[in-house]
Amino acid sequence: MRKWLFLLTCALFAACGETENEYTVGACILIIDNSVHQDATLASAMNPAAPGTFCTITQTVKGGAESFVFTNSAGQSSSKILNAIDKKRTIILGYNNGIIVGYGTLNIPAVFYAFDRECPNCFDPNDIPIRSKPLSVSTNGLASCAVCHRQYDLNNDGFVASGEQGKRLTRYRAATTGPFGVLSVN
Repeated sequence: MRKWLFLLTCALFAACGETENEYTVGACILIIDNSVHQDATLASAMNPAAPGTFCTITQTVKGGAESFVFTNSAGQSSSKILNAIDKKRTIILGYNNGIIVGYGTLNIPAVFYAFDRECPNCFDPNDIPIRSKPLSVSTNGLASCAVCHRQYDLNNDGFVASGEQGKRLTRYRAATTGPFGVLSVN
């Protein structure tokens, strides 16, 4: 009996190799009620029936009005002014004011992803001053870094698809109730 217990213990410890957390502990807090905003650009990425479209979400101030800016991988761009409810919520858009959301194409049912927009291999939130290393999103579901030239597969959990190996994209927990429903990222 002791021999079996010893072998089982060894097997358990051998299975515990180097691991990587699926989600980051970094801050990202976002709730957008798209039934109120009715934004088609955002809705295109929140549609489980049409996976593979990803949307970059940032926040800006123009003329004193705070707005969400949505740009999807199909090249559509739009903005919506924050309403009173949006302004009452805490909004933290990842490490440096940008996230990417959308349904991947590789899983059935499709998985809804939320990634940080900064390159995980180039951006350092502890640098002073902070220097943004934003990713650009293409129609084929890849996010590219202009600094290190890595491409990340948005459809496959943000793994490096081409370029030097490195960290996969920073991922946040996310959910949506549908294209014109509620988006929640944390």
